Amino acid sequence: MWRQANSHLTLGIGLETNRCEGSPRGSATNYITRNRARKKLQLSLPDFRRLCILKGIYPHEPKHKKKVNKGSTAPRTFYLLKDIKFLLHEPIVNKFREYKVFVRKLRKAYGKGEWGTVDRLKDNKPTYKLDHIVKERYPTFIDALRDLDDALSMCFLFSTFPRTGKCHVQTIQLCRRLAVEFLNYVIASRSLRKVFLSIKGIYYQAEVLGQPITWITPYAFAHDHPTDVDYRVMATFTEFYTTLLGFVNFRLYHSLNLLYPPKIDGQADVELKPAEGKEYAMDSESYLEKLSALSASLARVVAPTPEDEVEMDEFPVEGETAEQMDLRKKEQEALEKHKNLFEGLRFFLNREVPREPLAFIIRCFGGQVSWDKSLCIGATYDVSDPSITHQIVDRPRVQQQVVGRYYLQPQWVFDSVNAKLCLPVADYFPGVLLPPHLSPFVTEQEGDYIPPEKLKLLAMQRGENPGDEESEEEEEEEEEEDDNDKEEEEEDESEKEEEVKLKKMEEQKTQSNKVTAGKVRLEDRQRLEQEQQSEEKRLAIMMMKKREKYLYKKIMFGKKRKIREANKLAAKRKAHDTAVKEEKKKSKKARRA
Repeated sequence: MWRQANSHLTLGIGLETNRCEGSPRGSATNYITRNRARKKLQLSLPDFRRLCILKGIYPHEPKHKKKVNKGSTAPRTFYLLKDIKFLLHEPIVNKFREYKVFVRKLRKAYGKGEWGTVDRLKDNKPTYKLDHIVKERYPTFIDALRDLDDALSMCFLFSTFPRTGKCHVQTIQLCRRLAVEFLNYVIASRSLRKVFLSIKGIYYQAEVLGQPITWITPYAFAHDHPTDVDYRVMATFTEFYTTLLGFVNFRLYHSLNLLYPPKIDGQADVELKPAEGKEYAMDSESYLEKLSALSASLARVVAPTPEDEVEMDEFPVEGETAEQMDLRKKEQEALEKHKNLFEGLRFFLNREVPREPLAFIIRCFGGQVSWDKSLCIGATYDVSDPSITHQIVDRPRVQQQVVGRYYLQPQWVFDSVNAKLCLPVADYFPGVLLPPHLSPFVTEQEGDYIPPEKLKLLAMQRGENPGDEESEEEEEEEEEEDDNDKEEEEEDESEKEEEVKLKKMEEQKTQSNKVTAGKVRLEDRQRLEQEQQSEEKRLAIMMMKKREKYLYKKIMFGKKRKIREANKLAAKRKAHDTAVKEEKKKSKKARRA
């Protein structure tokens, strides 16, 4: 009896203490710490991090962190509880556990020297696929295309890695194959729109099924792996991105009725050695040769069979006016013209220029390209071909030049693509100081500083010829210089003219002392309207609330700062132009002397 009473008493005290302490309620129950989540899933920290990356689950910052952390201010990582519950039913979790058991058994077999068991365990190594995760994270194909920027950038980065212990060779080769396959699709569909050479690498933008996709490709330089980068995290992202890019490439190739994996041209197959055994084994030499042939196929990708062009009937969209329809038609024509920018041109790339980016860009816009056979397989014609129209060189001088062929620096190709027209070749001859490479991703708004090169480019796009204006300005400058020389010789004559002017001034002063009739002064209506508007604006600002006035001042401060920056850039450019002109004058005087 006493025991029952004591038990009831202790139960009541426990209930009271629970009520007094209280349990977290509301939004605080929606979060869970990383350690608790890891223990709930029974995973190690690397496996937990890997699982979250593959599933696309990221930490969240609670609104009331102290409340969620039970009054503590210690730095902790929080996840949403519903995300962790979502991970409980993931099949890959069991694969992680099986792999942990596999490693333990393998280590034990190595320790005992049981080599038969080691071979058997390696043959039955647990593996998993990420196909279901890709379908889960991207329900539609458009969703996958919208999230393809990071996947392409990461795959292009890993494809340039050397053979070191930082990353598996199979991953590097897989990234290389998927990246070149995507480039081949962009060539076949002619969907490239913008190119920009930056310090970080080459930025590309393609329009795939109406979705703009931007990615960056590193330059082909020797790698120096930084020590403060966690390559395991990057490799986990790449593991998912390669699966995603494989799905996307398969779907894109079939949208153009192309065979996937892409079929390499017959000429490249002849140049390869006959494959023995496993044709596409990652470690085999035949696979590496196939990979290099796939890269060389940028010169001649297998395009879809051309069909007879049929004029489609155009019907106006509901609610679209005739002007909008004409504007849309003009945009479509301009786009088709941009796609065929290098149509009918034949390029030859010298050994010193970057082969793959130039071949990719030229082929995207309808041009034909080749290079030296000793440089890489896949060359379509030789340097002595008389039909070559443009030869891309990056040397100050070319020894033997062919008549009827343009010798240009590589920047001409990139600038022409961004300008959507073939730029004048005179600015890009070998040894000539190149014009600035403007970014196509920058769109100037009203009040921004626009460099004169951009104004010249816009005028060329409108069909104007700014070269005539520049020649006129140069002629005017030369005339001014000649006038200055003549002024020095005519100083004696000007002194005599000044004496005559002084006499005339004295006569005008005597006439001005005479009294003349007054004139009626009319009021300036525009000036009065401006004064009235400024007064109304000042009164409106005075009637604003404190918060509205603060926002208004912030907006005006931003506008004034933009104007100051534009004026600063304009003044800097003016100083640069004056310095260049002075140098030209000095060089001309030195030549005359």
